[in-house]
Amino acid sequence: MNLSHAYGTPVAEDEAVKALHKAFDMGYRHFDTATLYGGGKNELLVGKALKHLRNEFFLASKCGMAIVDGKKEVNARPENLRQQCENSLKRLGVEHIDLYYLHRKDPNVAVEESVGALNDLVKEGKIGAIGLSEVSAETLRKAHAEAPITALQSEYSLWTRNPEIATLEATKELGVTFVAFSPLARGYLTGAVKSAEELEQGDIRLNMPRFNNEHYPTNLALLNDFIGMANQIGCTPAQLALAWVLHQGEHIVAIPGTRFVDHMRDNFGSSSIKLSESQLSNLNNMINQNNVSGTRYNAAQQKEIDTEEF
Repeated sequence: MNLSHAYGTPVAEDEAVKALHKAFDMGYRHFDTATLYGGGKNELLVGKALKHLRNEFFLASKCGMAIVDGKKEVNARPENLRQQCENSLKRLGVEHIDLYYLHRKDPNVAVEESVGALNDLVKEGKIGAIGLSEVSAETLRKAHAEAPITALQSEYSLWTRNPEIATLEATKELGVTFVAFSPLARGYLTGAVKSAEELEQGDIRLNMPRFNNEHYPTNLALLNDFIGMANQIGCTPAQLALAWVLHQGEHIVAIPGTRFVDHMRDNFGSSSIKLSESQLSNLNNMINQNNVSGTRYNAAQQKEIDTEEF
C-alpha cells in the first residue's frame, strides 16, 4: 500500500519497481495489495514488477472496497466482487491470486452472500483461498460456516490490541491465519515520527486521532522505555515491534508496509529476535490500550470496520 496509496505522494514507478525487486531479492515471498490501493495502480505496479516471478511468491489482494468517482466505496455484492476479481487479475497480469480478501464487510450485504461469491471464484480456480479484513470474531464465524476462511487480516501492534478481545482466539480455534497489518503502528513504533507536522499532505495519519497534537505528545512519551529496550537488546525499534507481534501466536503473520528499501531490510531481520517472557511482559505494560491516547480511526473511518472495540 505504502508505495501507491495513503502516505502522501506515491513513489515514482521506476523506483517502486526497483524496491519490489530488492524486497524479493532479500527473501520476501508474501506480497499484499488491493483493488483500493492507488485506485488499482498498486496492482498494476505489483504485476509489472513481479509477474515474471509469479510461481516464486505468495500473492494476496483484496476486493469490496474501491475508489469510485474519486471516493472510497464499500460494495461487497457478489456481482461487484466478481468484476473486481477479473479486473485485479488483468492488472496483476496473472491468472490466479493465492489469497483474495473481502477488504471490508458491506453493511448492506450479508457476509455469507459475499463469501459465497468468493467461494465460486475458488471453485473456478481464479483465487486460491478466501480472506477477510477488519471484521469481528462473530463475522468470521458466520463467514467460515459458509466457506473456509484461510486468513483474517486486521491491524495489530503494541498500540492496537483490539484483536486480543476475540479475533486472535477465534482465528486460532478455527485454524485461520491471523495477518497483522500496520504492526509498526503506522511508523509510530519506529520512533521516526516526531510530530504530525512532519507528515506530508495526503498522509492518512493526519486524519487519525492518535497522531494529532492533542494525543501524539502523550503517545510519543511512551516510546522512551520501548526504544531503551531495543537498544538494550541490540535491535532497532522496528525489529522489536515486529518481534513482539510474532511472539503473540504461531498462527500470526506480520505484513509491515514501507516505501524504503532500508526499512525492508531492517524489518526482515525481526524474525531472528527471541524475546523472554519478562521482556514480553514489560512490553505489554509499556504500550497498550490503557495508556495509548486517542482512537485509531476517526468517526468516518470507524464506520467502515466491523472489529471489536475496547
